[in-house]
Amino acid sequence: MLEVTKDNFDQEVLQSDQVVLVDWWGPKCEHCLELMPDIKDLAEKYRGKMKFCSVNVSGNRRLAISHKVLGLPAILFFSQGEKIDELSGQEITIEDIEAKVMQHIK
Repeated sequence: MLEVTKDNFDQEVLQSDQVVLVDWWGPKCEHCLELMPDIKDLAEKYRGKMKFCSVNVSGNRRLAISHKVLGLPAILFFSQGEKIDELSGQEITIEDIEAKVMQHIK
């Protein structure tokens, strides 16, 4: 899973030729931290089928706001430079995330 910032977001996410899952998280978000190991497992499971990235919003607030990430955790899916889907809120589960991954893999 690739950690992205405002400096490489465009290159790694918007210019990717794969569908990209971006996990927006913060160090004070307990649910984010609980989901992280499972999301890393999904990244391994779907390696080559989807790109997995994460953004720590504490150092990338403007980037988060520009993508309308207003609450955590937030999982956004991008394809060809556009946001195509999202999950957000304290109620999301790893099963919800995997179901969305399966919808978007080619």
